[in-house]
Amino acid sequence: MENENPVIYGLEFPARALAAQNAETDVVRFIVGTQSLKLPDNQIHLVEFNDETNKLKTQIYNHEIGEIWSLEASPTDPSLFITSYNSINDQGMCVMKGALWKLPDEQNFTNDIESLNKVADIDTTVHGNDLKTVIYHPMEGSKAVAVVDNHFVLWDLNGTPQHSTIGTLATKGQPRFTTGKWNPHNGCNQFVTLNDNNVRGWDFRTPSEEAWTILNAHSQIVRDLDFNVNKQYILSTCGDDGYMKFWDIRSTNEPIIARMEHSHWVWNIRINKFHDQLVLTSSSDSRVILSSIPSVSSEPFGPVHDEDSIDESVNRNKVDDGVIGKFEEHEDSVYAVEWSSADPWTFASLSYDGRLVINKVPRKYKYKILL
Repeated sequence: MENENPVIYGLEFPARALAAQNAETDVVRFIVGTQSLKLPDNQIHLVEFNDETNKLKTQIYNHEIGEIWSLEASPTDPSLFITSYNSINDQGMCVMKGALWKLPDEQNFTNDIESLNKVADIDTTVHGNDLKTVIYHPMEGSKAVAVVDNHFVLWDLNGTPQHSTIGTLATKGQPRFTTGKWNPHNGCNQFVTLNDNNVRGWDFRTPSEEAWTILNAHSQIVRDLDFNVNKQYILSTCGDDGYMKFWDIRSTNEPIIARMEHSHWVWNIRINKFHDQLVLTSSSDSRVILSSIPSVSSEPFGPVHDEDSIDESVNRNKVDDGVIGKFEEHEDSVYAVEWSSADPWTFASLSYDGRLVINKVPRKYKYKILL
């Protein structure tokens, strides 16, 4: 019988950077980065979850060069990941930088703190000091985009990282991007950025102009976005207005769905890659909410069986949208939530007080989806 009890892991320092080890498809692993103001104290935690025993194995690595603000795992090599971190330059100023790291070939899961191998620096300071994140290409481990100030910069990570395509947001005032994400469809030629309460799609083939926009997508700052990898054109967003919204990027005047399930800012939104009706959100209200949104999923009428192909002419009722789980193990703002890349039913959430919680989709909803 599956154990549905949450598993909690406490870090010594504050943290807001969390990533699933994307290239690892056999074992449930997450990578966490800390955000201690004492720069030498920062760490990387590799956390492995055993579904059968409901126990964790962990290994800690030093990240002495700065506090980690974002973390991205390679889509092709489980040992590689990128950190965006805050450091102090020679003039005593805080500067955001990026670095590519490699875990040891074997994780020993000892009580000793080990060293990481820094493969390369991803120096974005020529484009500005406010690096927000470096986002891997969805399928190619040799490409990444850095989001810095009002630029998004395409990097080739083979050998010494080199930047090529540069896109710039040129509007009144001093706009700055807050984050971005690749569009996994149509050959991954699009990158989507957030600034203030606006969403902008860019095409790398014509980076000098926006491909599409969702202006005033939320009434306050948009914090995060995620694409449905199984259904083209569907984009989700969340923000400080407490809403999560779903958009069709071909027609952006109005969201397809807008739901307010949290009572404070929503920091993260993640659509399950295997069962895309499952959507996770995390918030400053200290909660993680699991919603089922089949109306914008690839299975709006529920699972399809061999003898049960979907015929639009048949009068079938769509499964209702709604909340199917509220997880309240955190006591601080939940800055990050991620689905496991190895198990579609397992997810992790991270709050600023350094509490990592691993949960599972409730069994009754799992079987409802499967059956």
